[in-house]
Amino acid sequence: MEASGPSKTLIQQIVWNSIHLICLPVALHKSVQNMLEFNEVNGELGEILLKKFTNQFRIGYVKSRGYVLPEYYRKFGQRVEELEVRDDDLWVVSFPKTGTTWTQEMAWVINQDFDFEGAKVPLPERFPFLDHTPLFDYTDILPNLPELQLPLFVSDSVTYINEMKSPRYIKTHLPWELLPKQIREGTKKPKIIYVARNAKDTCVSYYHHCKILEGYSGSFDNYCKLFLGGSLCFAPFWPHVLNFWKRRDEPNILFLKYEDLKKDLPAVIRKTAAFLGKDLNEEQVDLLAEHLSFARMKSNPAVNYEAAIEINRRFNLTTADGHFMRSGQVGNYKEVMGPELIAEFDRWTQENLAKSELTF
Repeated sequence: MEASGPSKTLIQQIVWNSIHLICLPVALHKSVQNMLEFNEVNGELGEILLKKFTNQFRIGYVKSRGYVLPEYYRKFGQRVEELEVRDDDLWVVSFPKTGTTWTQEMAWVINQDFDFEGAKVPLPERFPFLDHTPLFDYTDILPNLPELQLPLFVSDSVTYINEMKSPRYIKTHLPWELLPKQIREGTKKPKIIYVARNAKDTCVSYYHHCKILEGYSGSFDNYCKLFLGGSLCFAPFWPHVLNFWKRRDEPNILFLKYEDLKKDLPAVIRKTAAFLGKDLNEEQVDLLAEHLSFARMKSNPAVNYEAAIEINRRFNLTTADGHFMRSGQVGNYKEVMGPELIAEFDRWTQENLAKSELTF
């Protein structure tokens, strides 16, 4: 006859509880690590942002993991952190105005086997911008503008992407540190194409973009202070670029440069196709190169964002005139930057790239 005492089930429960209690601090630690914290943007640059870069849809700015974002990002950051990533996703990641749209269209056409009919669908619909909604807070605007109807990829870009069928195409300007944790931890490995551009041209292009689409009302000099000081949305610039550059040899990451797209577009098309596992013939390469020419892109309503600019004009959300695709040239900064400013950017670039092999 067996001696009396706790049953095996009870003993197993006690052991399980003990293990659970031991593991709990570890689990809590990981959970805390994945929780986003936000800080204010202070000092002279914070003042410039508040005075010259707030408006009806942008009430302020915060920092998270060292990067500047709109105040509205507080409501979306954790949802992005917890986003369910799929291995067959294709992501295009970049700092703003570095060739993002160009790269998106190239990658989509290649991966969709040259479906030019499908490419007539607006790019934001078929290749949505994950962080679109946090950039534009329409909460107080929509009640007064009932005629302003926003599609889901604008009103809630995170939900839109969550509900997409595979394969998904996702654009983001978020830095590595703010990508979904499944990407950072390597539990999911979607293909990621990162595109970078030299800092001076990026700054000039981003300045014009922020005037016509995001409501910046300050001077170019103050904008350069914000750029150099890492106080624009998605900044600081160099950590954003370098954290992908150092991962360029990972099999699911392709690092491209805007300057290479301008110099030899067919070569970049072939490189991208190889990364995506597609074998293109010369006729296809030539066809896509023509489709991606600056003139064709600028006149293509599916990719030129003129509809978004028209909405801003119609509802007086921003006041500056201009086009989303402006010049597309390398070295355009020389038309607006003086010698002293160019020298300052060059010193800043050299300091940040000194320990890397990256050049522009």
